[in-house]
Amino acid sequence: MLPDQVASQCAVELVGCCGFTDEGRSGKLNGVNHKVCMMKLTARDGVEIDYSHYPAPSGAPRLVLVHSLALDRSVWTDVIAALAGQVEIAALDCRGHGASEKLAGPYTIDTFGNDIADLVRALGWEKTTIAGSSMGGSVALRFVTAYPELTAGAAFIDTTAWYGADAPKNWGERASKAEAEGLASLIGFQQTRWFSDAFRAAHPEVGERAAAIFLANDIAAYAATCRMLGAFDLRAELAAIATPVEVLVGEEDYATPPAMAQALANGITGAHLEIVPGARHLTTLEIPDKVAAVIRTVIARGENRAN
Repeated sequence: MLPDQVASQCAVELVGCCGFTDEGRSGKLNGVNHKVCMMKLTARDGVEIDYSHYPAPSGAPRLVLVHSLALDRSVWTDVIAALAGQVEIAALDCRGHGASEKLAGPYTIDTFGNDIADLVRALGWEKTTIAGSSMGGSVALRFVTAYPELTAGAAFIDTTAWYGADAPKNWGERASKAEAEGLASLIGFQQTRWFSDAFRAAHPEVGERAAAIFLANDIAAYAATCRMLGAFDLRAELAAIATPVEVLVGEEDYATPPAMAQALANGITGAHLEIVPGARHLTTLEIPDKVAAVIRTVIARGENRAN
């Protein structure tokens, strides 16, 4: 299907706009007011995708943000606060997550990548930088490999191109546990993987918010997404990536360890890897300023490459 044919099947609906102040959790930012619009995209297969659009001055770089498994676009709140007004941003809830439509599945990584392409084209963007965290990094990787013509650069955060030989079994077991025992049976496991011990002690409210989002998930959609990640393997496509890439991972990330991030970076020509001491898996929440800095770096690399 040609790009203009796909775009004609996708529609964007404005839900509402409001103002926000760019003070993240640290309260150290400058308190400038910005505009955010809540939007709905109807993807090419008719599924409704909710997203937030943060406008920026004409000519500003563009950025799509993709969240991690069983969470939603709010994991980017502090990163957005650091970038708002400098970058035009679209942060979505992936299908099956947050406020987006929740089909029972099965899901494929190709469909999730297509949702990003539909969003970019519906916004009328020629190209975008994309940043994805964990599952969102897998989705970003699919978008970059399937739609290089739409990609200006990519930041892969706490993610991998392949979860390993045992991935179908491990992800299948996680899905089955959720189906049999409910999401509450997984929350303790998630909390210790998401954040370092020191961060959990210093910011219990962040862990509580993440847990509430996790527990509100639709179990069938969660299970379908787990099984999708179990089947995920894009190692063979890394060598074809020609866009600027930055890779960031927490030193204590047990979900996608530094060795996985190293393999991802090694497979992409010109990719840069940063390992952050003391951080675990949800660096978008634990060290948002560092994540924002990595995104600025890859945007600058993309702009330099275009000039």
